[in-house]
Amino acid sequence: MTRYTRIAALAFVAAALILVPCCRGQAALLLEQPYGIYGLVNPTGHNAIYLQRVCAETPVKLRRCRPGEQGSVISRYEGIDGYDWIAMPLIPYLYSLEEAQDVPDRVTREEVLAMRQRYREVHFHEIGLDRSGGSWVPNGWTQLLGAAYQRRIYAFRFDTTPEQDDELIERLNSRPNRSHFEMLYRNCADFARTILNIYFPRQFRRSIFPDLGITTPKQVTDKLVRYARKHPELDLKVYEIPQVPGFRRFSHPAKNVAESFVTTAYAIPITLISPYITGGLFVDYLVRGRYHLLPKHPRVVHPDDLTELTERSAPPRDVKSIVEPAITAAASDAATAAAAAGIDTEAAAAISVQAGASD
Repeated sequence: MTRYTRIAALAFVAAALILVPCCRGQAALLLEQPYGIYGLVNPTGHNAIYLQRVCAETPVKLRRCRPGEQGSVISRYEGIDGYDWIAMPLIPYLYSLEEAQDVPDRVTREEVLAMRQRYREVHFHEIGLDRSGGSWVPNGWTQLLGAAYQRRIYAFRFDTTPEQDDELIERLNSRPNRSHFEMLYRNCADFARTILNIYFPRQFRRSIFPDLGITTPKQVTDKLVRYARKHPELDLKVYEIPQVPGFRRFSHPAKNVAESFVTTAYAIPITLISPYITGGLFVDYLVRGRYHLLPKHPRVVHPDDLTELTERSAPPRDVKSIVEPAITAAASDAATAAAAAGIDTEAAAAISVQAGASD
């Protein structure tokens, strides 16, 4: 093979590989605000993971999504028939309904309770998902439905690959799904950290400072934001899913452990017991605990406009603007070199197209 032949062949192969559509999906870490009396006692909020390409065959068994399906939300809970994690379709998880177009602009308490009860009777009762499993948490199944009626949610969206999604499905389906929930060291944020480590191995470790070794939703979200800054190919985007008014008072921002102790009424008894502890928590908060997670004006997505989360992401425009001219130039040079070497350029181009179509 002559030098020109090798150049032409390599150029065509490179162009074919670059032009092959990138079969990427997406996922999102959900940072959910605390609400109600429990949110005052424990203002850390909640973490869940939305998976655009992973659906629930049942609430405790995962599979790849079929055309038209919108993915699922998965998280760790307490008080749901002894299960450690549950996967829910996106729309019911957010709005207690099957179809996004049925979501009201405003709700009453009675309407939310009725929507939950209808979904429970159709989907939960037969498989026992509405039982507590001996837990101290009553009606734990209500955590699975209508999250957007209770709180504002921020979705930190990032790209995934089919291999990553398949590994997640295999791991969770093959391991026992029994609850060992602990507030301090096996909570919802620990589960989110475990899931993110499947996608990005060894990147989401437990931290001693801040938060005294306790994993919190804000801490996990901060780690994802920092990791995405070093890896722009993840194409991290932040969206706000607003709270639907009427069911509860509006939720309030999530806090980490140190922030909770030094910026709430907890600071008073802790200071009376030991001002040194309060001082240490305050320093921990100032040095490591002030997370800057949210842009000033994140894009707000409503029930009828969730496509940013549910549709496969396109390649970033800035990448396309750089790569496409380079591909065009490389193809032109390759054609010239191939002609000089006596290669049939149409046949070579056909081989490249076939390679892309077979992916």
